[in-house]
Amino acid sequence: MKRLYVILFLVIAAAGVLGLAIAEHSGYVLIAYKSFRYESSLWATLALVAVLWLVFWGIKALIELVTTSGGVVNPWSRRNRSRRVQVAIEHGQLDLAEGRWASAQRHLHRAAEAERQPLLYYLGAARAANEQGHYEECDKLLERALDRQPQAELAIALSHAQLQTDRGDTDGALATLEAMHERHPHNVQTLRQLQRLHQQRGDWSAVIRLLPELRKDKVLPPAELLELERRAWGENLSLAAHREEDGTVGLQSLTGAWQQLSNAQRQEPQLVLAYAEQLRQLGAQVEAEEILRAALKRKYDSHLARLYGLVRGSDPARQLQTAEGWLKDHPADPSLLLTLGRLCLQSSLWGKARDYLESSLRLQRNPEACAELARLLAQLGDTERSNQLFQEGLGLLDERLLAAPLPVPVRA
Repeated sequence: MKRLYVILFLVIAAAGVLGLAIAEHSGYVLIAYKSFRYESSLWATLALVAVLWLVFWGIKALIELVTTSGGVVNPWSRRNRSRRVQVAIEHGQLDLAEGRWASAQRHLHRAAEAERQPLLYYLGAARAANEQGHYEECDKLLERALDRQPQAELAIALSHAQLQTDRGDTDGALATLEAMHERHPHNVQTLRQLQRLHQQRGDWSAVIRLLPELRKDKVLPPAELLELERRAWGENLSLAAHREEDGTVGLQSLTGAWQQLSNAQRQEPQLVLAYAEQLRQLGAQVEAEEILRAALKRKYDSHLARLYGLVRGSDPARQLQTAEGWLKDHPADPSLLLTLGRLCLQSSLWGKARDYLESSLRLQRNPEACAELARLLAQLGDTERSNQLFQEGLGLLDERLLAAPLPVPVRA
């Protein structure tokens, strides 16, 4: 309040001083130029200049006000256009994350058309179209993205391949990825998607051909790559065993696939297991027994020992003797005891077979051991124990059966 009084006092004092100055002398101003002539008192001229200055600044402020308000009100102004695009981006990304595909496609397409760097928005809109089954629209959006950002060809192609895979078009995805692999042979993402696609298609021969590049470009961690390599060669052996040659499923194809492996690979238990299992299924029991015996002699493996009991070699007595030799170093292996029980069954050694199978079950309740012992006991006349073991084996085979309630018996 004090400040207001001071200002008011100064204004009154200034007005008084100005009034005294005007009363003492009006002054005189003359401006002449050619035919123009302006003549007035000093104070009137100063008043005119002040008025003109106020009019100038008033007009300038009015223009700025109209321009600013027009930007706020006008829907086509640059400011509102940017705001609309930002809203479309936010809504589109949220819709995409929450699975509202139609809304996501609409918003992201709008954002892509307005942005200078539209790639991510086109890719999002294409995914939304693909999820709706609008495959032509999806492809058009990707083509539009390529037109706008041709330098992003690889990123667009990789996204296209993934969308083709999602829609079940694995042939199209393979063609897309192979084209990119040819242009960008060392791109890690291209190699990774190719590997996954070959696995999905069950083309293990293609996975095997890709393995050197996966290793060279360090596409996968060493442990994961090693596991993939083992699985690929194992699956390839299975495919080779079921490949028809001259109208029959031949042993020659399987043997050829086995010979393609390196010496180190032919000593890996997982691959030996796959090869021996295929030999057994093709009826080459003697060859399977020889392969398993040689592998177990090099290095004992419980899985190989289990399979050894399912093959029949040329000399059953020698086969049993060989397996009993492993028991000295591995007396607590339930798989080996199961195998010994089976080999004794092959040689009609009923008492010995029963002892081995019961020893296997004491170490591990296994459905195979239950079934083998139940069959033996049924033949030996111990029907009650046999039925109990069959029931136990069934429960062990699939414990989920026990989770389902059974009907209550109806009483007469």
